[in-house]
Amino acid sequence: MLLKKINKTRYRRHLNIIIVGCIVFLTVFSLLSAQILISLLSDAQSPHFYHNLGGLVLSALLLGGLLSHYKQHEFMHEVAYVWDLKQQLNKITRKLHRIEKAAREGDENAMLALHFSYTGSAQLWQLDDNNITLEELEKSKQQLQQLCDQYNVQLNIDQYHMRLLKKY
Repeated sequence: MLLKKINKTRYRRHLNIIIVGCIVFLTVFSLLSAQILISLLSDAQSPHFYHNLGGLVLSALLLGGLLSHYKQHEFMHEVAYVWDLKQQLNKITRKLHRIEKAAREGDENAMLALHFSYTGSAQLWQLDDNNITLEELEKSKQQLQQLCDQYNVQLNIDQYHMRLLKKY
């Protein structure tokens, strides 16, 4: 995965529109589908909890399908990129202990994964206005740079790909 420049204003605006759209969609379609299920499968006296739950599940599945289908649409570009970046960073985080250990032992791929993680995390935190933890991240970047200097490693973030994580 390559890191991309993202227009923060456009990203936030599109994210907010998508969130509101999802809330409206879930509200309307879960109520509508629950009413249809109740009218088709129930009488007026029985409890409708499972029909309402079924309507919600049906709406959530439909919404998930729609989001998946339109993920490549231009309007979703920034939001989909951030979604994919978060998934990629989560994969690194799950293996972080082993990756950090390998980096301390001079493994260039581990250092590259850390470099991608730190750079991607900084981008996410800046997009979400989470500036509190940027100082910690800067310290981690400096430690990584010291490792790179110690082992004479030059990192190119464009060379990162998910397959690097398989051995950790």
